[in-house]
Amino acid sequence: MSKPIIEIHYCRTCRFILRATWMAQELLFTFGDDISGLMLVPDDGGTFRIQSADGTVIFDRKTEGGRFPESKELKQCVRDIIAPGKDLGHSDTDKD
Repeated sequence: MSKPIIEIHYCRTCRFILRATWMAQELLFTFGDDISGLMLVPDDGGTFRIQSADGTVIFDRKTEGGRFPESKELKQCVRDIIAPGKDLGHSDTDKD
């Protein structure tokens, strides 16, 4: 079974590149052994969407009321799709 490729589509005119690269870094640190690659995909129209290369949407800012994902939330969503059961350490604990 081949490892998935994660795509981060970001709006270049909104300058979401900084957030996209930060999210890419977080995902590569956490899932470097579980993915075969990560792509940054310039877009427009306020886009900020994380998906697998097969089109499975992991997070879409437009369907989430315009908000961006928290790092912990994104890691959990990615894990649930590409590496169920993977321990995320402190990203798996709830804030009390």
